[in-house]
Amino acid sequence: MPDADVKHPAPQPIVNQPSGLLRPKKAKSPRKIKRFIVGGLIALLVFLGGVVAWYNYQLSPVGSDINQLEVVTIVSGSTPSQIAHQLKTQSVIRSETAFDIYTRISGKNNSLQAGTYRLSPAESTAQIVEHLVKGSVDQFSITFYPGATLVDNSSSTKKYDVTTVLKKAGYSDQQISAAFKKTYTSPLFIGKPASADLEGYVYGETYKFNTGATVEDILQATFAEYYQVVQDSHLIDAFTKHGLTLYQGITLASIIQREASGVADQKQVAQVFYSRLKIGMQLGSDVTYQYIADKTGVARDPNLNSPYNTRRFAGLPPGPIATPGLGALIAVAQPADGDYLFFLSGDDDVTYFAKTSAEHEANIVNHCKVKCSAL
Repeated sequence: MPDADVKHPAPQPIVNQPSGLLRPKKAKSPRKIKRFIVGGLIALLVFLGGVVAWYNYQLSPVGSDINQLEVVTIVSGSTPSQIAHQLKTQSVIRSETAFDIYTRISGKNNSLQAGTYRLSPAESTAQIVEHLVKGSVDQFSITFYPGATLVDNSSSTKKYDVTTVLKKAGYSDQQISAAFKKTYTSPLFIGKPASADLEGYVYGETYKFNTGATVEDILQATFAEYYQVVQDSHLIDAFTKHGLTLYQGITLASIIQREASGVADQKQVAQVFYSRLKIGMQLGSDVTYQYIADKTGVARDPNLNSPYNTRRFAGLPPGPIATPGLGALIAVAQPADGDYLFFLSGDDDVTYFAKTSAEHEANIVNHCKVKCSAL
């Protein structure tokens, strides 16, 4: 008989067990591991490629106009980070971070010098850094153009006037205006009225200056270059033989510069103007009234009442209407032979000359339907 005090364990619920032994977790196949590694490497390469592309782009130029300069003054004691911030603020570089990385990698972060620079946003960060490493002895180029005026108040979208060129070089309106108003001493100004401005006297050429050059320094250099051209080409004697002073010769050349291009055309146009001056006939140049209309801010009108309007008034205008190039100056000194009294620039940009009014009218009908109707 079983002992009544013996306790038996309580019955346990039956749990269905899978048949056989428990299976260990299946290890990833080498193929899957390889795919994972390759995928990771590709992702890493794509990321690194993106970083390199970003870095290269951030080092690229901000702009495209090499003549556009920004005056940047780096004060003594400026850190590379402060310099980067200043360059970014003045839109000379794209990225402060890229600038910092580049100067560190190239080992130039401690070679950046204080000074006043004229930096072009059309240069890369690497080129900008080279300027800063060289210091204040750095130079810049500035180009003036034949046919340019001191100020362009026309509706033209592309402006090449002296003021625009100087502003692109980093000079302020106040600096430019003050320099224009100064009195300069040069044999170039023989015969120039004291009241006349510098129109026609900023010679078209490319010049190099130290970064600290003032507008006055630049103008003086153009005057010196201009007078050298006058001397080398013996213009004063040549103008005198045609009854013109140097100032008058420059004035006539400025009209020819605006009226014709190409040596042959310019010399023939000079012949036309000399012939008209000889008989007291108006020069009839449209570019003269257009110039004074733009300068004074009034509508271009062939009947404009101004001594600059050579359609209405005989003789030369009071002064140059632009800076003549060497070709136009030589044309005044050595005009072509002929007895033409008329000329026009046709719709095909060919210059047509005529001896009589009837021939000129025929040229208008046959060659100048568009251009002449716009005058």
